[in-house]
Amino acid sequence: MVDRLNTSSAPTALSDWLSRIFAIRSGPEIEMGLERIRPVFDALKVAPSCPVFLVAGTNGKGSVCAYLDSILRAGGYRVARYTSPHIHRFNERIVVSGVEASDAALVAAFERVEAARIQCGELALTFFEYTTLAAFVIFAEAKLDAWVIEVGLGGRLDATNILEPDCSIIVSIGIDHQEFLGNTRELIAVEKAGILRRGKPAVIAEPNPPQTLIDAAKNSGAIAQFMGQDFAAQKSADMPGQWSFRSGNALRHALPIPALRGSYQLGNAAAALAALAALQDRLPVSQSAIKSGLLSVEWPGRFQVLPGRPTVVLDVAHNEHAAIALERALSDMAYFPTTHAVFSMLKDKDVSAVIAAVKHRVDCWYVAPLPGARGSAVEPMLEALRAAGVKDVQIQSFSDVSFAYAAAQKKAEEADRIIVFGSFLTVAAAMAH
Repeated sequence: MVDRLNTSSAPTALSDWLSRIFAIRSGPEIEMGLERIRPVFDALKVAPSCPVFLVAGTNGKGSVCAYLDSILRAGGYRVARYTSPHIHRFNERIVVSGVEASDAALVAAFERVEAARIQCGELALTFFEYTTLAAFVIFAEAKLDAWVIEVGLGGRLDATNILEPDCSIIVSIGIDHQEFLGNTRELIAVEKAGILRRGKPAVIAEPNPPQTLIDAAKNSGAIAQFMGQDFAAQKSADMPGQWSFRSGNALRHALPIPALRGSYQLGNAAAALAALAALQDRLPVSQSAIKSGLLSVEWPGRFQVLPGRPTVVLDVAHNEHAAIALERALSDMAYFPTTHAVFSMLKDKDVSAVIAAVKHRVDCWYVAPLPGARGSAVEPMLEALRAAGVKDVQIQSFSDVSFAYAAAQKKAEEADRIIVFGSFLTVAAAMAH
């Protein structure tokens, strides 16, 4: 039965609204398709009147959004940014000109979405559909120069794809969310290619695109640019702190290494620059704005190195593709006598593949469960570690991530390294501690 919010029972606090939105949905938490969101989107009349960047990918799409947002704001533009999930507060998902949406703004947006939902026959929106519409309400009410929107899941049937992007970006293709997108990179690529639009720029930043993605880009009629073919990033051989970006015949020299850590971030930065180059007639940005945006960009929990000793690295890597990138970034760091890993994952993720990718970089494991229906218990993770050849003497288990993190801090010497990874929830618990 669908729960209707009437005037007398409508919640007034953000936390109450978030709980109530979950209750509205009687079906599964995740359900793909645009048939529910479309009539409510149309009723709200929140279609953007400025350029829209729509960013999809298995990993890296949030970082690309962060680069676009940071560079455009450095260029003097008012920018909306929508990403998910959040680490600490729901407000992190909806940002206007670098400022998170306030509780009051979110409550007002939810009230508008609820009124439109009732007007459309009390459609049972999913939590993501409802909150995506609330973001669009907030963005439409602001006087903005650009929207930067991260796809939630896949692309073709994701709620964000209700928009008509002026530039679509596909960052990477890896195996994740197989129950919704398919079991192969070829199938997943087709789903992500659903955000491409005929006659509009498309940036394909996956360095090894499946043939299905190449074919889908061609069949879509989009103006596609491929990493390594139409644009590229190149580190400077003479200046270690600089790199260059090539797009067609245009070349930008002496760019600073981005503030986001990890060698793979050059590819994400290049994807953002290629997208900006594609819309330079509508959103021109100077070399100075690009440099400033690259240096000031922030994206917590993505190979985030905390100040102090021992060295602490936070990374939300939760699938094999992300874990491989994490391992490479760890290998690029300086020598550490011992690496301690605070580790926990969701039970619907490929725990064995993630462990296999990073196990050679870890000496001691501190394992804990995650809360909620999707959180993994400790024992399956311990079994996966043992199956990967990790010895029991290297493993400790705890009842909570915060306890695991505290134990790692106590055991680690000043010259050691602690990595916290496996899920957004894992990083959030450690950061809160």
